[in-house]
Amino acid sequence: MATVRPITPDHPVLTTQRLPYFIGISGQTVGATGLSMHLVVIPPGARAQPHVHVGYETGIFVLEGSVLTRWGPALEHEVVSRAGDFLFIPPGVPHEAVNLSETEPARAVVARNDAAEQDKVAPYVPPPSDVTPTCS
Repeated sequence: MATVRPITPDHPVLTTQRLPYFIGISGQTVGATGLSMHLVVIPPGARAQPHVHVGYETGIFVLEGSVLTRWGPALEHEVVSRAGDFLFIPPGVPHEAVNLSETEPARAVVARNDAAEQDKVAPYVPPPSDVTPTCS
């Protein structure tokens, strides 16, 4: 019989993105088959390692802070998300997240349409570029 299950993450896990995640809903925690949902904390001044999500979409809701997301083949595009903003990242789009504060952590809820998403995160090394990123 299917059951409703509460999850209270009590410790961070360091991910492929090199950020602390508090694992919430996933295949491992509740037997989810098509969804994962976690809390990510980006420490003050920290950034994620550039990466791609292979084969799944990602939705982010920023709870606290301001986060710069650089994206594209050379990480040449930028968007800033602030508390209350949603951000959508399609599958296979190279990106990195940067906490714009040097003193406060940024926190966001991350949802993906894959229950085992960390198995499908691939590090990304952008090609050398002389392009200066611009906000889009």
